[in-house]
Amino acid sequence: QVQLVESGGGLVQAGGSLRVSCAASGLTFAISKMSWFRQAPGKEREFVATIVWGSGSTNYADSVKGRFTISRDNAKKTVYLQMNSMKPEDTAVYSCNSLAGGINYWGQGTQVTVSS
Repeated sequence: QVQLVESGGGLVQAGGSLRVSCAASGLTFAISKMSWFRQAPGKEREFVATIVWGSGSTNYADSVKGRFTISRDNAKKTVYLQMNSMKPEDTAVYSCNSLAGGINYWGQGTQVTVSS
């Protein structure tokens, strides 16, 4: 059974930092890429960042570019999102996504709240 388990969410003040993690297990096929998405209350889910598993190439949403960094640990099949200079508008449920064998898998999400 494929599982993506996020951790590290919580409450942080504006300007602060937080790191969330997502560990994948049970995957039959090799990971092609892993991504972070977020969904704020009353809004649609939006793309945050992605990392190509083999090359380490990354891509970011304009709203987080320069503040957030996505990285991976191949051996642990874990992806990280380091969030710096956080803003209240970063408040959302952050979910990770894994593309493996042409199939998208999703985690349950972790709440991140940024207070002003």
